Amino acid sequence: MVRSIGADHVVDYAREDFTRKDRRYDFILDNVANHSLSDLRRALAPTGTLVPNGGGFDNRWFAGGGRVVGAHVLDRFVSHTLRPFLVSPKLEDLVVLKELIEAGKVTPVIDRVYPLSEASQAIGHVGGGHARGKVAVTV
Repeated sequence: MVRSIGADHVVDYAREDFTRKDRRYDFILDNVANHSLSDLRRALAPTGTLVPNGGGFDNRWFAGGGRVVGAHVLDRFVSHTLRPFLVSPKLEDLVVLKELIEAGKVTPVIDRVYPLSEASQAIGHVGGGHARGKVAVTV
């Protein structure tokens, strides 16, 4: 699925441990949180950037927040760049994104759509690691 939307290199985290390979990456966006920050840093190029985007839902109050805070603190002591994934939507950015989608230059992948009354099932689907794309909740 990821190759079909333009990825040059794909890692199937369920089949291979990319942190144990010789390949080094300039940028890692960690949406899965199945590796420690030190393992992820080992897979980075010397001047690479790591962005831990949350993590597991095993802690219902903090979810992956501890990883994000840990990366922010660790950033001060390592040569890599570790940054939190923060969203600050701006109308002009959303307009550009809409135009890219309409022009076929960006392909959104929607896994499932849930009605608002099933929002808890949508969260469970994402939290269970089953989503293969975005999960939307209609209002």
